Amino acid sequence: MSQRKDGYADAVSYDESLDDRPSDDELDAAIENLEANGFDVVVVTDGEAALDEIQARIPAGASVMDGHSTTLEEIGFVEYLTEGDHEWENVHSEVYGIDDDEERQRARREAQASDYFLGSVNAIAQTGELVAADASGSRIGAYPFAAENLLLVAGTNKIVADLDTALDRLEDVAYPLEDARAQDAYGAGSVIAKQLVYRQEAEEGRTTLVLVRESLGY
Repeated sequence: MSQRKDGYADAVSYDESLDDRPSDDELDAAIENLEANGFDVVVVTDGEAALDEIQARIPAGASVMDGHSTTLEEIGFVEYLTEGDHEWENVHSEVYGIDDDEERQRARREAQASDYFLGSVNAIAQTGELVAADASGSRIGAYPFAAENLLLVAGTNKIVADLDTALDRLEDVAYPLEDARAQDAYGAGSVIAKQLVYRQEAEEGRTTLVLVRESLGY
């Protein structure tokens, strides 16, 4: 089964009312509040434009790592990082090319502090907060501090009214879809073990959210 969202959405029961794209007014409110909380926000039309935006923002020679993200797969970033014509240091391939389990785990931790770390979030509150969760923490561990620069990509379908609803979206949309994906990918379900509510970014220019006017990711 595909790792993309469309490989699971028809087979998994989830709250589709929390996966609708916002109105223009709702989108504008979210952007205003996110920017007030210190996040840089860029809005693009589609996944291709999102990939172009990422390519333009990461300079040659930068070390680049990503946390697992269906959204990054859907826009073509994962394939581009591993196989594309770029001049970045592909930390992802370096880490997962290590055979020794303990050494690979150590390298995964060090990779959190890459020059650029990319990922997504599970929900975006119009009130300006971001919500994300992991089973292991290997993705969201980089978000609050470790990565020098953080690039997050999300479809506008992840925008909901407020923080409480964002937490509902994590439980009732992202989790059941990711649980199904994990069963296929790892032979075991997922769990919301480590959860981040990212309320504010104090370091100017560190965290950029690329919002895509499409329904992407979990």
